[in-house]
Amino acid sequence: MEPQRMAWNGWGDPARATPLPDSVTRLLRDLLGVRPAQTPPLRLDQVKVADPRLPGDALTALAQAVGDPYVRADAETRIRHTRGKSTPDLLRIRAGEVADAPDAVVLPADHDEVLAVLRICAERRIAVVPFGGGTSVVGGLAPRADGFTGVVALDLCRLDALVDLDPVSRTAVLQPGLRAPRAEELLRERGFTLGHYPQSYEWATIGGFAAARSSGQASAGYGRFDEMVQALTVATPEGTLELGRAPRSAAGPDLRQLVLGSEGAFGVITAVTVRVRPAPAVSAYEGWRFPSFDAGTAALRRIAQDGPLPTVLRLSDETETMVGLARPDRIGALQEDGCLVVAGYEGAEEEVAARRAAVARTLREAGGEPLGAEPGESWAHGRFSAPYLRDALLDVGATAETLETATFWSKIPALYAAVRDALTGALTEAGTPPLVMCHISHVYPAGASLYFTVVSAQGPDPVEHWRRAKRAANDAIIAAGGTISHHHGVGTDHRDWYAAEIGPLAVDLLRAVKRRVDPVGILNPGVLLP
Repeated sequence: MEPQRMAWNGWGDPARATPLPDSVTRLLRDLLGVRPAQTPPLRLDQVKVADPRLPGDALTALAQAVGDPYVRADAETRIRHTRGKSTPDLLRIRAGEVADAPDAVVLPADHDEVLAVLRICAERRIAVVPFGGGTSVVGGLAPRADGFTGVVALDLCRLDALVDLDPVSRTAVLQPGLRAPRAEELLRERGFTLGHYPQSYEWATIGGFAAARSSGQASAGYGRFDEMVQALTVATPEGTLELGRAPRSAAGPDLRQLVLGSEGAFGVITAVTVRVRPAPAVSAYEGWRFPSFDAGTAALRRIAQDGPLPTVLRLSDETETMVGLARPDRIGALQEDGCLVVAGYEGAEEEVAARRAAVARTLREAGGEPLGAEPGESWAHGRFSAPYLRDALLDVGATAETLETATFWSKIPALYAAVRDALTGALTEAGTPPLVMCHISHVYPAGASLYFTVVSAQGPDPVEHWRRAKRAANDAIIAAGGTISHHHGVGTDHRDWYAAEIGPLAVDLLRAVKRRVDPVGILNPGVLLP
């Protein structure tokens, strides 16, 4: 059985779409000048997609490889596999812009079928876009198709099994099309957990987590997804890669790192061996108030460097705290002054109590005021709802988008100011002064991430309106010494800035890898590498 499908023109389960309260719509109008779009979004049956370009012999060969029911070229399936879920992606598809829809969607059942599809596509110069949950927000599903005879979306939803669980080593082998909630369900049945909960959790897949170096909201306790990966099986047009024979090795460079974060440009992940942990006995969340973002940042740095770490640790700046974005169930109800810290704990009861008490001492010493369980439980209750809020904002004529970066602790104040100034300046110059919010949600001994949320009126050309602001923010990130992405990935939106970040010699090195595993260049062309 194939998994439930996401909304074709928005995020997640269409049944969970919720309009904004009238009070919030009025606030957006009065504060930011947001006005409803003149033209309502199209219905799915109103979107017109061009006829597939693939020749008949290609479709026949693909059907022979995976079975005729698993090669689909109907309009609805192609539209549902068009691009990802960034704000520009949604603005374009709501307007009926699907010129870059794949010519067919192919659903292989195993590693050998993936290899067969890649061989067929390489022989015929057909571009291949590996497709998991479809949740990319950086153009990772929008390849450059010039010079190819067509584009195939390689939907991995049939590769959705827990293949093996080793309770002694505490590892599990998962297939790439397994959606995160199902993976967690299967592991919990056996007493284990991944502990990986990014905002895309309800729809993203295991393969996507690996391909984009995902980082979950509980990264302080469980680590990033790339830190969980022990081994990978990868299908390429040139054959199979089996990477990872032991937890750590000194046998040359770690080639797993070439695949982690490669976004399908070097191969298609068909199995992931991950570290798992015992399912926690208890979970607890709480809130703390700090007088300023600087004071809260200093407290988080102290915890990250000296410990002990909570499982979840995040700090909202003054604007995000005031608007209530850290507590989505109270959005629009203006909150108290200061900055909200959410701390969460998972594990055995005694261990959670000890960590909680130790972190509380540090937060108090750093100037924090305890707010009790309610703010933390409120955040946990609404932790996956922000993308639905983004859709509701688009519905009333607002631009709402996110971007993120990371840097060392000493550079955070300058990076924070540079990105805020860039976004505010670009959007104000366009006649749509924005609301810019930020939080820290992933911490390390040496540094942390910054995650920005931006809301403004859309402007006459909403897609280009955001792209100008995004370019300004990307330039500011590179100039201030941040990384162009901490966990969203590179895709096409960050590709040029990624090249600037790593330099021309490193770009040439990655191009050489791609030429070896993908000499025709069919794998997600234009994604990751310029």
